[in-house]
Amino acid sequence: METPPPQTERTEPTDADVAAFQEQLGRPPRGLRAIAHRCPCGNPDVVETAPRLPDGTPFPTTYYLTCPRAASAIGTLEANGVMKEMQARLGTDPELAAAYRAAHEDYLARRDAIEVLEGFPSAGGMPDRVKCLHVLVGHSLAAGPGVNPLGDEAIAMLPEWWAKGPCVTPCADADADAEGKSST
Repeated sequence: METPPPQTERTEPTDADVAAFQEQLGRPPRGLRAIAHRCPCGNPDVVETAPRLPDGTPFPTTYYLTCPRAASAIGTLEANGVMKEMQARLGTDPELAAAYRAAHEDYLARRDAIEVLEGFPSAGGMPDRVKCLHVLVGHSLAAGPGVNPLGDEAIAMLPEWWAKGPCVTPCADADADAEGKSST
């Protein structure tokens, strides 16, 4: 993609956001703290989750990609061997490896600011492996360009997932809340 989606502010989820999430993933959100990035269509595409789910289960994936179109496109990249290529470059490019380690430190700092999960890794294989592009893209979208080099690279390889319009359309009651006509 020539131009990545614009950076958006972290926001509290509205009823419309929760409805969109539920339609996107086919289940209610668990541990939802905020909308970490909003798709150009207006729906959430990355959510921030609590380091522990309501039942206390550790959940180290702070930035969770929710848009099914983006997730599908990322899955295609993974199936086409992009992770293997990135992993190989980590072993031969010290500058990339250092930037990826810094992305790992950023991820941990953001998660630890919410709650420390002692002994748990960051996510996506960081800092030494490329294990999940979905997590790396979610981190890049939430943190902004220049924080996660491999997430940024993956975003650049994606099509404009929002170009065909919203992936889901939340219900009318949730839309009214998003417009401030009801309270959360």
